[in-house]
Amino acid sequence: MDVVSEPSAPRAAARPRPGPHRVGAEIDLAALRANVRALRERAAGAELMAVVKADAYGHGMIPCARAARQAGAGWLGTATPEEALALRAAGDRGRLLCWLWTPGGPWREAIEADVDVSASDPWALREIIGAARACGRTARVHLKIDTGLGRSGCQPAGWEALTAAARAAEAEGTVRVAGVWSHFACADEPGHPSIAAQLAVFREALATAARAGLDPEVRHIANSPAALTLPEAHFDLVRTGVSVYGLSPSPEVGVPADFGLRPVMTLRARLALVKRVPAGHGVSYGHHYTTPGETTLALVPAGYADGVPRHASGSGPVLVAGKWRTVAGRVAMDQFVVDLGGDTAAEGDEAVLFGPGDAGEPTAEDWARAVGTIGYEIVTRIGARVPRVHLNAEA
Repeated sequence: MDVVSEPSAPRAAARPRPGPHRVGAEIDLAALRANVRALRERAAGAELMAVVKADAYGHGMIPCARAARQAGAGWLGTATPEEALALRAAGDRGRLLCWLWTPGGPWREAIEADVDVSASDPWALREIIGAARACGRTARVHLKIDTGLGRSGCQPAGWEALTAAARAAEAEGTVRVAGVWSHFACADEPGHPSIAAQLAVFREALATAARAGLDPEVRHIANSPAALTLPEAHFDLVRTGVSVYGLSPSPEVGVPADFGLRPVMTLRARLALVKRVPAGHGVSYGHHYTTPGETTLALVPAGYADGVPRHASGSGPVLVAGKWRTVAGRVAMDQFVVDLGGDTAAEGDEAVLFGPGDAGEPTAEDWARAVGTIGYEIVTRIGARVPRVHLNAEA
């Protein structure tokens, strides 16, 4: 079995031996700031929201949010109210939208913390109004229309009633409709017919809101792929998620460098063991890999509990001793093995699972292709026991 998935990569310039962590993620905040600036330039007049949900796509929410603000992100976005409230507790005071709510959620806490909230249905608007009355403040609300994605968002048939109810709440002083928004289903497939169809539904929804007397501050539908490729969808605000972290939304959109973006996360580990084994030696659970000849095995102390996909068994790429290697055998909970063939390495040497690719290492996109998923999943699944080291922070 061939254990090298790619030709030898260029050997990187010498760097210090990795620190004491068995595995760690380096987060380059300078790259993140540069990405935000590049995205702001592409937004061409629209405001920019940096989405920091899911612990900033696995990169560390608080440091990444601060870096995004430093680079000029006027808005931050989170999915859950817990994320939004954590940002406020950490000192963030800029515009912040939170959109994933369930009945009985902490509406009052969010309103008191000056968080913009989202409503897709009359039940949500009723709870927002009740919370605003309870705390004596006006809630800033973004009404969401389902233009065709089929997840959250009000169906067009109910949109007129929702906008009328929101206007009545505005007249009462409990609500200010700060935004009208939606989300694309296939913006990562440029030219997909659903894009034009959703834009048409969104424009009609805006017209209906205007007829109801609403004058939202921001209208927004563009996610990362639309921000990069659909200027006609930018309206007043673009919501950039995965692109902030230097990943492409899809191969069809293009590679990050096409847009001046750079991957932010590098995942490194230190070899825990290097040993010679004979031909025919089984490796890891199930012996799905057997050494084709006498060889050297290296143990990488990271596994699926750290976020290394178990589906990467036999396919995940790793840079060790200057070459791409492929995971040999199954990925276990805490470790996996690579076959070095005729090469040598020592305990404590570096294994780079993914990074920007500058030194010939695999990227998160390479891992995504190896396991049949998307780059988003590779970075967001990196587990909590993997330390994040944030580099190039600004005061």
